[in-house]
Amino acid sequence: MSDFLIAVILGIVLGLTEYLPISSAGHLIVVGSLLNFTGPKATCFQVFLQIGAISAVVVLYRDRFIHLIPFLQREENQKFSGWRGISFLALTTLPAVIVGAAGHHFIKTHLFGPLTVAAALGVGGIAILIAEKYKPEARVFDLNELTYAQAGIIGLVQCLSLWPGVSRSASTIIAGLFCGFSRKIAAEYSFLAAVPILIAAAVYDLYKNWHLFHSSDLPLFVLGLLVSFVSALMAIKTFIAFLQRWTLVPFAYYRLAVAPMVYLGVVNFLRQ
Repeated sequence: MSDFLIAVILGIVLGLTEYLPISSAGHLIVVGSLLNFTGPKATCFQVFLQIGAISAVVVLYRDRFIHLIPFLQREENQKFSGWRGISFLALTTLPAVIVGAAGHHFIKTHLFGPLTVAAALGVGGIAILIAEKYKPEARVFDLNELTYAQAGIIGLVQCLSLWPGVSRSASTIIAGLFCGFSRKIAAEYSFLAAVPILIAAAVYDLYKNWHLFHSSDLPLFVLGLLVSFVSALMAIKTFIAFLQRWTLVPFAYYRLAVAPMVYLGVVNFLRQ
């Protein structure tokens, strides 16, 4: 299989799964194993593809990000804006950045594998079912109602997503639901909070592994980035429309169904 086709496949997988509570990292690890696209260079390429997904959020929620620019005149009720809005995102981002930087080697060495992904998919599926059953009644229907305590709780729970297969989206949305967010607001804050943490992860990983790449790899990077951008745009719009009518339960069942398939299917494939 050509490298360009691999870039397209991985771009589609990343874009479609990055913001759904099913773990983009987990799917990329499994698909990469099936395509025999593994190793440090492959892992770094997969992290780079997140830039396309980040760009999709910035485009779709551009008004939100424009309001985060300090010193712009804005309405008094726009509390999620300027330095205050930035401080919310920073509070949500900081815990995962610290834990991720401290445990980077351990995570890459021991957690980036099909077996650990299968376990995380299963645990995450159960967590979604628990959240949907026991979450409190929604009382936050606008990001302007966000508090620092809620932003901090979501940030702490987001650390769990450093285990590939758990899903950053799933962990932050579940935390938001337990903080009293509506599903839509929990998802939208998850999207916004993804931007700084994914940028930090991409920059850090590229900085550490830049020596693995050559100028000839640039077309693959651009192709994968564009594909992930378009795929993420479609996934975000579809997911928000879905949450306005349905719960997260189907995603939990999907994770629970995929987990044993990942364990049995990938292990058998790799043993052949």
